[in-house]
Amino acid sequence: MMAAQETKTRESVGAGRDGARRLIIDPWLVTWGMLLVIVAVVYVALSIRTFHFVLHASHAHPWSRVIARPSVLWGSMGLLLIAFRTVQWFRYRPAAPAEPAAAPPLTVIIPAYNEGAMVERTVESAATALYPGERLEIIVVDDGSTDDTWRYIDRAARRFPGLVTPVRFAKNRGKRAALAEGFRRGRGDLFVTIDSDSVIEPQTLLALAGSFADPRVGAVAGKVAVYNRSHGVIPKMLHVRYILSFDFLRAVQSTYGTVYCCPGALAAYRASVVRRVLDAWLGQTFLGARCTYGEDRSMTNYILAEGCDTVYQRHAVVHTIVPRTYGKLCKMFLRWDRSYVREELRFARIVWTRPLRSRVIAVIDALITNLRYPVGYSCLGLLAVFTMDHPATLLRVLVIMGLMSLLNMIYYLRSERSWSFLFGVLYTYFSWFTLFWIFPYALLTVRARAWLTR
Repeated sequence: MMAAQETKTRESVGAGRDGARRLIIDPWLVTWGMLLVIVAVVYVALSIRTFHFVLHASHAHPWSRVIARPSVLWGSMGLLLIAFRTVQWFRYRPAAPAEPAAAPPLTVIIPAYNEGAMVERTVESAATALYPGERLEIIVVDDGSTDDTWRYIDRAARRFPGLVTPVRFAKNRGKRAALAEGFRRGRGDLFVTIDSDSVIEPQTLLALAGSFADPRVGAVAGKVAVYNRSHGVIPKMLHVRYILSFDFLRAVQSTYGTVYCCPGALAAYRASVVRRVLDAWLGQTFLGARCTYGEDRSMTNYILAEGCDTVYQRHAVVHTIVPRTYGKLCKMFLRWDRSYVREELRFARIVWTRPLRSRVIAVIDALITNLRYPVGYSCLGLLAVFTMDHPATLLRVLVIMGLMSLLNMIYYLRSERSWSFLFGVLYTYFSWFTLFWIFPYALLTVRARAWLTR
């Protein structure tokens, strides 16, 4: 019965929300399709000499060898990394959900600021989740909202008496302070944080709790899907990006116990570990400035530093609201990239304390992944110079980008068999042409403290 209810919920809350037509595809066809796409990418890349401009430029312009040779080396390493990730992706297995009779005491913490009616839906999704009521508590913290958010929090608390505890700050103190209030008040053995613009599926809490059966686990990342993906092209593209980020990348990271970021939209923590790092996390500074955003990856880093593993739970699903306009999207990514820079620097120290296997994989992964910035932007400049003499070069690069995005879509189709994968292909070009400037700007303004989307 529980399995049937979970399936029904996924269909109504998840994949069916955008009304996309479903694709009936056998999983083995997806696997074979992946192999065929890989072969096609290699064949087309060789036949149209996609990256011939790099080698040609190194002969025509000796100065460009400084860019060309590292680019070829990085590209080769990148292909090996993709192959490794694919193998690990096939190896990933989510933990079994906790049995209701043995589920540990659990505290759900929901920080809210100017969220309006949506916060009540968030509270309702947690209060009606498939979890023993006597071992569940929900703490909702209104972080000094200036709209009607408190009215909806108070109404939710009256709808679920004894289960929901409302807390109200007189003035805005920031998301970390709101979460910290919940961490201090929480009585559970596990803490689950949910953003106030998000809705969880019924099985989510039991799925998260099941991951902590392994005593080495200190934090668990849930799966994030887009709640409002029927509201425009940007949410549709982001949904595909999110599914790849979680069902592929975090699934891979989970196989070696080092998920780099347990997301604010849905994450679970072992309460005893959080209490050990709470003061340091709350008072974190970077280059003399107090850290106000990136609280999710920051907490993940603190937990990794404590010697715990961080893993991904595919069956713990949350649907979150994402930006619908380009301006708000840029602000979100700018905040994320600033946090990325700060926490990558911290992780560069933490990684050496990880177990040997996790350490080696994480170091190689971080090295190749972060080299994409200097190599990628250098190649972009080289491409611009060479395209002036050979315009067809740009077309070749765009073709291979499309083929590589189709490879990513095979990963997506193994998770969600929907025609929405076409928006993933579109996102490849959208991000390349319109979002390339965000990381350099984030790097230059990394000390900024503004939340931007609040």
